[in-house]
Amino acid sequence: MTVVDGPARRRRGGRRPPTERPRRRTDTASTPRRAWTPTGPARPGAWYFGVPATALGLWGGPVDGGLAVAVGVAFGCVLWLGNEVASELADAAGAAYDEGLRAMLAPGDVGGWLVLLCGTLPVIAVVEEFLFRAAAIGATGATLPVSPWALAVVSSVAFALGHGAQGRVGVVVTGALGFVLAAGFVLTGSFLVVVVAHYLVNALEFLVHEGVGLPDPVWA
Repeated sequence: MTVVDGPARRRRGGRRPPTERPRRRTDTASTPRRAWTPTGPARPGAWYFGVPATALGLWGGPVDGGLAVAVGVAFGCVLWLGNEVASELADAAGAAYDEGLRAMLAPGDVGGWLVLLCGTLPVIAVVEEFLFRAAAIGATGATLPVSPWALAVVSSVAFALGHGAQGRVGVVVTGALGFVLAAGFVLTGSFLVVVVAHYLVNALEFLVHEGVGLPDPVWA
């Protein structure tokens, strides 16, 4: 005999039949996802990738493509002549311009020259211009309210200090060269211009004085 207890029937032993609980429906489409916010070490990467390519001078600037290469070649030749003048002024002032590092790095055979001109010097130009011009001036200026000319001064000082192996006169000349390159980057907005110019300055220094063997300066 069964006993009715309200709307539910008891089983043997006095237990109520199990009742199913309604399942909660989860609508993933309507659930808003939490946006990822970079924290800790991820912040510098997010800052870097948020910088537009035009700020780094990679493309889209007033001087681009073949024009940038042509301007870079002319700019580099002018800078190399400026280096020659600086060398003469240093000699006239009695300040020795240490060229020992250049002589030590000069290759002794054709293969070495190919490695230097086609490998080492292009890499140096790209890396240094990216660090001291594109990143220090372009990227920083795009994210902070700082004058690009103030950034040019700071980056040029850092550029000069990074060439301490060239002696005191070399540091001064390199700092001046760095500021002129920084000015070229600010005025043209082109990373390619300063890379080509930087490469030509270094390549001509090696070819003219260590390869051909002309004096320093060439008109001495």
